[in-house]
Amino acid sequence: MPRRRSGELGKVFDDGEVIVRQGEIGDQMFVVQAGKVEVLLEGGSREERLSVLGDREFFGEMALFDKEARSATVRALGEARVLTVDKRTLLKRLKEDPLLAYNLLQFMSTRVRDLNDQLAAARNEPT
Repeated sequence: MPRRRSGELGKVFDDGEVIVRQGEIGDQMFVVQAGKVEVLLEGGSREERLSVLGDREFFGEMALFDKEARSATVRALGEARVLTVDKRTLLKRLKEDPLLAYNLLQFMSTRVRDLNDQLAAARNEPT
């Protein structure tokens, strides 16, 4: 079970502990405050690592916008401290700092471009 340390925001997850699971419905996003997390695509008994995220990187943001099932599982890679952000908090912060919206969109655009590159590369691989 994730734990909080006195005086720190966020929750601490132990190595291998699942933060979000693919297929679950979510209404929060997460920011890695310390440590690393791995993003995994699960299929049957197989897992494919999509990425590793570290300090100040975020995940789960799509859940705030589309209310769909989580597209991947994220778990701690070593000990990781992760901050949870709900939609209300995000909207408040965006109102206070519109540049945050730009940065969020820029980061999400980079992720889409990376996924497009991966898809194109996969299509060009011999089967």
